[in-house]
Amino acid sequence: MYLAKRLVGSLFVLLGVALIVFFISHVLSPDPALLWAGPKARPETIQAVAAEYHLNAPIFTQLYYYFQGLITGNFGLDPQTGRPILSEILFYAPNTLELVLAAMAIIVVAGVGLGYISGMRFGTKIDSAIRIFYLLTWSTPYYLGALAAVLVFSSYIPIFPSGGNGSVGVAYNSITGIFVLDTLLQANWPAFESGLYHLVLPATTLALLSFGIVPRIMRSSILDTRWSTHVKAARARGLDEGEVRRKHILRNALIDTTTVVATTFGWLFSGTIIIEQIFAWPGIGQFSYNAIISANYPVLVACVFVFTLGVIIANFIADILYTVLDPRITLGEGG
Repeated sequence: MYLAKRLVGSLFVLLGVALIVFFISHVLSPDPALLWAGPKARPETIQAVAAEYHLNAPIFTQLYYYFQGLITGNFGLDPQTGRPILSEILFYAPNTLELVLAAMAIIVVAGVGLGYISGMRFGTKIDSAIRIFYLLTWSTPYYLGALAAVLVFSSYIPIFPSGGNGSVGVAYNSITGIFVLDTLLQANWPAFESGLYHLVLPATTLALLSFGIVPRIMRSSILDTRWSTHVKAARARGLDEGEVRRKHILRNALIDTTTVVATTFGWLFSGTIIIEQIFAWPGIGQFSYNAIISANYPVLVACVFVFTLGVIIANFIADILYTVLDPRITLGEGG
């Protein structure tokens, strides 16, 4: 029942976002065909776009075909390249997923670890240093932090490359589309090292500029939990301190942190638009950025839908983890 309610709520969120995107891209312009085709499009291109997306039909007919395309994955053709938009998204999405998953791994390890240390060392210099660090990273804009990372670690101290994902000019068989994973599965060690070498700086930059809320919530949860009644009772029963910290403090603190981690996953997708552009990372973020500056609305609509779907999936995974971390949340209870 709990997961079913969350699933229904997620579907309504997805429906709401789809409707908002529809009205923005179909209704707010007196000539949606011209808007979708681009300001420099030729008359025959405008007519082709209008026919492709039924933009001259009544609004409810447009809405019907719009949702039909979303459900079937038929986003139409890219008016600038003539290729199916879905195939373009599937080409770029694995690269973004690689970047986001790498950044998420760093966030989970660093955010949870620093938040735990800060909470357990409450009031010490270590606690203050950790708080200053995550507040500084959290308050730094993506573009400023990314430019600083490229300037310092690719120019002044040339440790990492300034752009790309290492796949250019490398012969390998695409299995998942994720370059580092594919080269690892094929034991192509030179290509794997190249991919990892190109991944470190953008993934770390994206993670550090996004993770500030995770250690903050983790620290607060640790402080709320470590002095709670059930922790005092566990110590009174003579349990080992390591077991108390692991099973009674850390596990309960992870419940609230899981929510924030899932939310951060969504922020990472939005952050990729800037990070991928600055690091020349060939992902869906850069694909979306190019669509924005060229007013490519068919691609933008598809990208917004994909980003929203990714955030919803992340939140639903977090809901599943609740049932694992907190036994009080069962399939028969609401939340």
